[in-house]
Amino acid sequence: MDQDIYRGRVKFNGEEDINTLNAASNYANSLTSHLRFKEAKALLRKTIPVARRVHGENDENTLKILWSYAMALYKDRSSTLDDIREAVTTLEESERTARRVLGSAHPVTVSMEGSLREAQAVLLVVSEAQV
Repeated sequence: MDQDIYRGRVKFNGEEDINTLNAASNYANSLTSHLRFKEAKALLRKTIPVARRVHGENDENTLKILWSYAMALYKDRSSTLDDIREAVTTLEESERTARRVLGSAHPVTVSMEGSLREAQAVLLVVSEAQV
């Protein structure tokens, strides 16, 4: 269903519309929750530059899209060490921006902090396993 909504938004509103970006984020989250990481990452890699160009780095929707991308990276058991490092870096930067723009008590910021801790733990485990 999320896929249909996203495709409909792209068709009728264009890929730069805020509703299309939200639909892309929802679709990617659905893919991630169903362990379809490859598809989620592909969609988000396409969506991130659009969100940055249209709404900027400080936009809440851009931050959510970056957060979704990082989660798809570190939750995927087939991710490489570099993928997990990219997830941690993305979350560190996004969380810092969210704290500055949205505030430290904002639900997005708080949730990002939790994801950052989780990604850092995954990075530690994977790093130690490769030693």
